[in-house]
Amino acid sequence: MTTTTPAPAPSARRAAAGGARLLAALQTQGAVISAVLVALLVVGALRYGSQFATGFNAQSVLADDAKYALVALGMTLVIMTGGIDLSVGGVALLGGVVAAQQSDRGFLLATLAGLAVGTAAGLVNGLLVTRLRLQPFIVTLAMLLMARGLAGQLSHDAGVTADASSGFQGLATWSLFGLPVSALAVVLLYLVVAAVVRWTPFGRQVLAIGGNEDASRLMGLRVDVVKTAVYVISGALAGLAGVFLASQTGSVATGAGLGWELSAIAAVVVGGTLLTGGVGSVLATGIGVGLLQLIFNLITFENGKHIISISQYWESVIRGAFLLVVVLLQVRIVRRRRRAGVA
Repeated sequence: MTTTTPAPAPSARRAAAGGARLLAALQTQGAVISAVLVALLVVGALRYGSQFATGFNAQSVLADDAKYALVALGMTLVIMTGGIDLSVGGVALLGGVVAAQQSDRGFLLATLAGLAVGTAAGLVNGLLVTRLRLQPFIVTLAMLLMARGLAGQLSHDAGVTADASSGFQGLATWSLFGLPVSALAVVLLYLVVAAVVRWTPFGRQVLAIGGNEDASRLMGLRVDVVKTAVYVISGALAGLAGVFLASQTGSVATGAGLGWELSAIAAVVVGGTLLTGGVGSVLATGIGVGLLQLIFNLITFENGKHIISISQYWESVIRGAFLLVVVLLQVRIVRRRRRAGVA
């Protein structure tokens, strides 16, 4: 007597096909963003000449991008699980203040201090979200306010200046192969995290939880552990971003980190990560960060031509516009997927 494996139900086949189409659409979005990035680089080189293409400009942009890329990297993992972390700007400020205050102890100890602060904030976020089942939006918004308040208290609401004689400000000058060490460190982190998401059980669980948390629990996945871990990682990277800020600029103002959470969300979504979780790309987030920062760099050069004058406040307008357009695009993609699954 022979047995045959039952064919998948039509609804399951439609759901799988819809998921494949969603992934393909978001991958196409990432490819488009990459093409736009390359096109803007060509336009910048042609319009602004050697000033734009010079190594100094590239080094400056890459070094400046590093701290934003760190925050966006942590945000990517959180959004992949279907969560959100609005605290990263405040945590970065707090980490930078603590690191600057400990800068007389040298770069390593000051960096560890900033990392510890960010890790602790991320752990609190994760535990409140998983143990008390509170909404990530509320938890991380509260942490944002607390971190900013604590940073203001520690700095006496006057900012903090780093010790210039201890070597803490090395990230402003250290380079390797002609590239800033800070940028190279961030690229390495992105490659490592991308490999973790792509090839490890932890990465697969992150995406599975974002796709369907209830089903992940029924499958026996350690949902609470994974969700806590991504908030810890996000907090730690935000704290490290604050260290980068303090080291590169030599000081941390009380307004530092303002709006970083929105910039990170914009970069993540522009890179093709689905806001509802379950689908995303770490490397595409890096491209999203590069694209947004390149646009602001082009604005600076355009202002230098004195043909038009674009206020710095337009940076916020551009971030908001990018976020809105890409979210609308994602909504259309998801709706098409749902219709395909029902049809």
